[in-house]
Amino acid sequence: MEKAQLRIWVSLMSTRTSESFIDSNLDYDVVVIGAGISGLYQLYCLREAGFRACILERGTGVGGTWYWNRYPGARFDSESYSYAYSFSEELLEEWNWSEHFASQPEILRYLEYVADKFNLFKDIRFSCEVTKAQYMEEETCWQLILANGSTVSARILITALGILSEPTFPNIEGINSFSGESFHTGLWPKTPVTFEGKNVAVIGTGASGVQTIQEIAHEVRNLTVFQRRPNWCAPLNNSDIDVDEMNEIKANYKDMFAICSESHGGFIWTVDPRGTFEVTAAERVSFWEYLYASRGMSIWQGNFKDVLSDPVANKELSDFMANKIRQRIHDPEVAELLIPKDHGFGTRRVPLETKYYETYNQPNVDLIDLNRSPIRAISPKGVITSEGEYKVDTIIYATGFNAITGSFDRIDIRGASGQALKEEWSSHLETFLSVQVPDYPNLLMINGPQGLGGNHPRNIEYSVEWVTSLLEHMKSRNLRRVEPSISAVQTWSEHVRAKSGSALANKIDSWMTGINTNVPGKDKRVVGFRYGGSVQSYRLFCDSVAKGGYKEMIFS
Repeated sequence: MEKAQLRIWVSLMSTRTSESFIDSNLDYDVVVIGAGISGLYQLYCLREAGFRACILERGTGVGGTWYWNRYPGARFDSESYSYAYSFSEELLEEWNWSEHFASQPEILRYLEYVADKFNLFKDIRFSCEVTKAQYMEEETCWQLILANGSTVSARILITALGILSEPTFPNIEGINSFSGESFHTGLWPKTPVTFEGKNVAVIGTGASGVQTIQEIAHEVRNLTVFQRRPNWCAPLNNSDIDVDEMNEIKANYKDMFAICSESHGGFIWTVDPRGTFEVTAAERVSFWEYLYASRGMSIWQGNFKDVLSDPVANKELSDFMANKIRQRIHDPEVAELLIPKDHGFGTRRVPLETKYYETYNQPNVDLIDLNRSPIRAISPKGVITSEGEYKVDTIIYATGFNAITGSFDRIDIRGASGQALKEEWSSHLETFLSVQVPDYPNLLMINGPQGLGGNHPRNIEYSVEWVTSLLEHMKSRNLRRVEPSISAVQTWSEHVRAKSGSALANKIDSWMTGINTNVPGKDKRVVGFRYGGSVQSYRLFCDSVAKGGYKEMIFS
């Protein structure tokens, strides 16, 4: 008998038969941490299923990612309508998007509208940061300790923390000595920030850096961009949505969501069934020109079937994209600095841009290659590199996040044995379906490690509904405790590793493979950090567990 099974068997033998899932001595049946897209829909589903539930949110409003990331230029990189909730036809009919790729203010208004429409605010506790979560074996519940010292108890704990919600700053000497204004894109203030007439430094050229740079370059006096590693970027090709087009989108919602459920990553773009070299060179270039001029992720998610798995095909596409960069930038030396040399197109998440490359044609914009001239320190006056000091009024850190596990690491989560989840994952990162972890009973995760990437709201809705069905199964049978068997976790991890085998992205250092040089211990790639298979293969596996009666999970 497995250790987890033995422990639960012993617990079961000592449990009073009168005890049930519902316990009025607990504050809630279910507590959700996080009021972003995941948390809001999870709360809605829990209430519909009759659970006493609440959300604990450390911010002062809903939105999650779109609450914290208020930096200039922040917006969707998936089409607005494909990123929206699909569970309510009434909501779909009521809401009108103004752009194909909405900006942060509009996205936040949308999520506030959702929370208000479904009366979710009454069950959300704001300014409640969870600092510790301890599973109480005898009571079969979770006890949460908040930053203000108060406690909350619940039978089930659901994390809706987001995969990119724990900002990281670079490990640079003197970072706190700067006398001017400094901001991280993921911790942007609610109060307006002005750049007019200022000398501004941006450190980082990932997605948030690209959006910020192209947005503020025309406002600042001088912009100095410090780039360690260039990214492949593709045109966003955004535009407004007029009334007629919005009505047409509404009329086709059903078909659009069907496409999302059938595509590899949950986007409205499906992979072309042809191979890169099954067409002539002229046809290949013509197809790529069409994709380059199309909206959004088309050139990344709608390309030939082998460009993200075959190195030769990927090199061909990367050369095409490199030439596009050279065509758009006047200075050949600057163009070469902006062309990635260490990874092929699409093997890291592709930032989508609007005249980003043309920004570097402006006389007030300078690009500093940190591979040639690394940053030595931050001084009270600016940024010091090996070649000298750059005096600035404002520093913007577009240095990303401690992805996926970082949001868990900031909470002291301890399971049945008392071990911290952070310690568990530092040596052995495994889950079951990205939803549960052995020895952490009644802890359920939405988009945890080994979960799907791609179009997150589509994956979120599926995961939330799967978790809710599991809880309904428990409630109807008066089951108070659930965790996965060790064998189920091993089977799932083997499946994740198998699905991660052919993608070129798994051979590249990025947050998607668990790399973050600003976080101790995150300097090696983790195979299966995310689920590398398709939306369909993930759902097929999860559906089989539910249809089989959850036999891979241990209940008491």
